[in-house]
Amino acid sequence: MSQEVAVVGSPDFTTGFRLAGVRKFANVTEDEQLDAAVREMLDDEEVGILVMHDDDLDALSRTTRSDVETSVEPVLVTLGGEGGSDALREQIKRAIGIDLMDED
Repeated sequence: MSQEVAVVGSPDFTTGFRLAGVRKFANVTEDEQLDAAVREMLDDEEVGILVMHDDDLDALSRTTRSDVETSVEPVLVTLGGEGGSDALREQIKRAIGIDLMDED
């Protein structure tokens, strides 16, 4: 069974991914829709990677945010926001269990 990338966010955020061939996406325009869309992607067994904007992660309910941040499959990848490469490094470390940039 192959795993797919899914994207959740505003239509502006998801458009580029859709043009790149991502077939699983949820366009949300209100915070109330965000939790439901993320829950749907978490429950979808075909989703291996869930992509969201960092600002949308902050808008999730406490329970959904905790579930998505601790999820092993799908792995959450957030883009944008303040974290930059350090945040991506932490996401990769959490997803695969090792720090690829560890200098020790």
